[in-house]
Amino acid sequence: MSDNIKIMEILKKEYKNRLTTLEDSSFKDPFQILISCILSLRTRDKTTDEASKRLFSIVKRPEDVLKLTREEIEKIIHPVGFYRKKADTIYEISLQLVKEYNSSVPDTIDELLKFKGVGRKTANIVITHAYHKPGIAVDTHVHRISNRLGLVSTKNPDETEFALRNVIPKEYWISLNSLFVVHGQTICTPLSPKCSKCIIKEYCKRVNVKRSR
Repeated sequence: MSDNIKIMEILKKEYKNRLTTLEDSSFKDPFQILISCILSLRTRDKTTDEASKRLFSIVKRPEDVLKLTREEIEKIIHPVGFYRKKADTIYEISLQLVKEYNSSVPDTIDELLKFKGVGRKTANIVITHAYHKPGIAVDTHVHRISNRLGLVSTKNPDETEFALRNVIPKEYWISLNSLFVVHGQTICTPLSPKCSKCIIKEYCKRVNVKRSR
């Protein structure tokens, strides 16, 4: 068993009951997952969840969004970060879905990237959690930990995604984001990670770790 697989198996065992990302969310519909991702950008999880629940108690489909004004959407999703911009994005995505996709959210990364405000992380979350297709959603935690471990040597999340696809077996792609997020929030923090408590420290190259606990 390679070290990369050992890392994934150890994290899966450690965090199997603690995953708190969209993998365990009550939102399973592709449209809900897509819009929740838009709301989550630079916003705390609790705030995102509350805003998503308010919005989806009113809208179920893209057509429902188009019945609202931008101001009404802003009021519903406030206080998520950049709520005015996100209201515009949600409206434009809904309009594009209705006009070009028969109100159905695409199931490929290339098609999802055609939407305003949708980047590779969001596209990967949609295809993995809504359609159960293999993909790797890379956020700041995944980017940091992957480089710190020495799994990759990359400058940005997009580079990290493509590099991880080459070193992590496909069966672990979907769960990687959830596992690394929990590990990054609890142990492998941005500053002064808790290396003494890390369950995968023997496999970690500690790249750019200047101080630890």
